[in-house]
Amino acid sequence: MESLPLAVLLLIFAAAAAVIWVAGVQLSKQTDILDDRLHLGSALGGLILLAIATNLPELAITVSAALSNNIGVAVGNILGGIAIQTVVLVVLDALGTKGKDPLSYRAASLTLVIEAVTVVAVLGVVIAGSQMPGNLVAFRLTPAAVLIVVIWILGLFLVQRSQKGLPWHEQGDAPGAQDKPRGHSKKQNSEKNKHLSTGKSVLIFSIAALATLGSGVVLERSGDAIAGHIGLSGVLFGATFLALATSLPEISTGLTSVKQGDYKLAFSDIFGGNAFLPVLFLVAVLITGQPVLPQAHATDIYLTALAILLTLVYLLGLLFRPKKKVLAMGVDSLVVLVLYLLGIAGLFAVATTS
Repeated sequence: MESLPLAVLLLIFAAAAAVIWVAGVQLSKQTDILDDRLHLGSALGGLILLAIATNLPELAITVSAALSNNIGVAVGNILGGIAIQTVVLVVLDALGTKGKDPLSYRAASLTLVIEAVTVVAVLGVVIAGSQMPGNLVAFRLTPAAVLIVVIWILGLFLVQRSQKGLPWHEQGDAPGAQDKPRGHSKKQNSEKNKHLSTGKSVLIFSIAALATLGSGVVLERSGDAIAGHIGLSGVLFGATFLALATSLPEISTGLTSVKQGDYKLAFSDIFGGNAFLPVLFLVAVLITGQPVLPQAHATDIYLTALAILLTLVYLLGLLFRPKKKVLAMGVDSLVVLVLYLLGIAGLFAVATTS
C-alpha cells in the first residue's frame, strides 16, 4: 500500500474504521444475545470467549503486524489502546450521565476494583517483561507473555467469584449505585431481539467477526503506509490514530449501556478489554518466535505507565465516589482527561528524544 497516494490511503483507513464501527456494534449486540441465551458469562471459558470476541480488531491488527514483522505497530496499538480505551470512560461519563451522578459514583463496586487491579497487575508484568533478555524464549514462549495470560485468567476467576458474593456489606456494592444488577442491559437487548433466532444471531456474529478481522488487517496495513507518508513512526500512529479507530465500537456500546442504566457493565467492558489486550503479546510471540516485550521502545513503556496511572485514577474514583461534576463529568474523569492530554504531549516528546 506504500505506493498509493496519501488521499487514497486515508479513504481506505476511514472505510476500514467505519466497517469496524458497524461490525463492532453488531458483534457486541450479538455477543449480548448469545451471552444471555447460552449463559456464557457464567463460566470461566465463556468469559474468555467474550473477551476475545470483543477485541477482534486488536487481535487482527496484532496478527497482521506480527506476520509482516512490524512489531512496533502491534505493541503501540496494544498499549496505546489501553490508554485510549480508558479515556472512553470520560466520553461515557460526559455524554451518557447528563443530569445524573458521575459514572464512577453510580458504578462503584468492589468487583470493578478487582478488574482495575488486574489491569494494573498485567501492565506491571509488561514493564518487567520489557527488561528481560532478548534471547529468553523456549517453545515460542516467553516468561512474561505466559505470566500475563496467567494473571488475566486469575483475574477473570476472581471477578467471577466476586459476582457470586463477597464478604462485605451489600456484597461489595456501594450504596446509591445502580439498582439493577450488572449486565441487566444484556438481557434487555436479548429481549428486544427475541424474534432473532440463536442460529441467525450466530450467523450475524460470524459475519461481523470476519468483517472485523478483515478490516483490522486493512487498518494496520493502510495505517502503516499513512505513517510513512506523513513521517510519523509506526509506534506513535499505532498508539494514537490506530488505537482510536479500534476503540470506536467501545464508545458506541458503552453509551448504550450507560443510557440503559448499566453503569457497571460500561466500566467492566473497558477494564475487561484493557486486561485482555496484553494477552495479545503471547499471540505475537507465537507468530514471530521472538520475544516481543524486550523489543519495546521507550514510547511503549511510557504508554504502559500512562495506562497504569489512568486506571489508578478511576480505581480511586470507584472507592471515593466523587459526586461533584465539573464540565459535565466527574472529577476523576476530568483528571483522566487532563492526564491523557498531557501524556500524549509527553509521548511525542519521548518519541523525538529516543
